Amino acid sequence: MAAIMAEQRRRNITRVVSEYGTRLFNFIRGRVPTNEDAEDILQEVWYQFSRVVDIDSIEQVSGWLYRVARNRITDRYRKKREDLIVDQQYEDEDGMTLLGDLLLIDDNTPETEMLKEIVWESLFRALDELPEEQRDVFVWNELEDQTFREISERTGINMKTLISRKRYAVLYLRERLQSLYDEFLLNA
Repeated sequence: MAAIMAEQRRRNITRVVSEYGTRLFNFIRGRVPTNEDAEDILQEVWYQFSRVVDIDSIEQVSGWLYRVARNRITDRYRKKREDLIVDQQYEDEDGMTLLGDLLLIDDNTPETEMLKEIVWESLFRALDELPEEQRDVFVWNELEDQTFREISERTGINMKTLISRKRYAVLYLRERLQSLYDEFLLNA
């Protein structure tokens, strides 16, 4: 009986991998700089999927897979650049950069971790709303610490064009994250 269940489980995993593999890879690849990064994250997603005790208990497999992929992408950026401060400096009356300061706080209280999660999730949702060329330049420059010169040499895009694209991204992110900033300021 256990052998039959194990075989059925293996078939289910194989079916899901073949059904979602290419689409999930493309989703991840659109959010990370290299194919290698995308492959690493995809492997992490498949590993986590294979660790689920009861695969049939997942109501919407595609939603689960994409949520895990997004979380892995977010984790990778956090590890790469914990000191991200969106290219704006939201300051309160005391000169504090609330959103940026929040991301840099070292205390790991549940409240701080929850607030950090909210800021990161809001940032990544806002990044997803940007046109691809603006998002890419912002991510490469801000999250991956690539200079405009490096990006220009790699992509063949003029540096002034890259700077302009990042500027539009920053303007959008400022507007998009303003309500989050206001909420933190009012509740601080």
